Amino acid sequence: MSTTRLIINNNGSVKVEGDFEIVDKEGNVYGLGGRDVVSICRCALSKNKPFCDGSHKGHFEHEAIAFDLPPKKI
Repeated sequence: MSTTRLIINNNGSVKVEGDFEIVDKEGNVYGLGGRDVVSICRCALSKNKPFCDGSHKGHFEHEAIAFDLPPKKI
């Protein structure tokens, strides 16, 4: 099994690549048409949610810089 990577793009989507499946709240699997890379909307403007359609261009700003979360609460 390959590694799944999520890349948080500046001012845009979350790119998902590798071995993955995407399911809705009922557990139904989205048909990805053989793709092993998709982009997930973060701006809520896409007409094709949960997938990105580029609607964010000029309407969504977020500079993606990695940081460490605080320790998990026990």
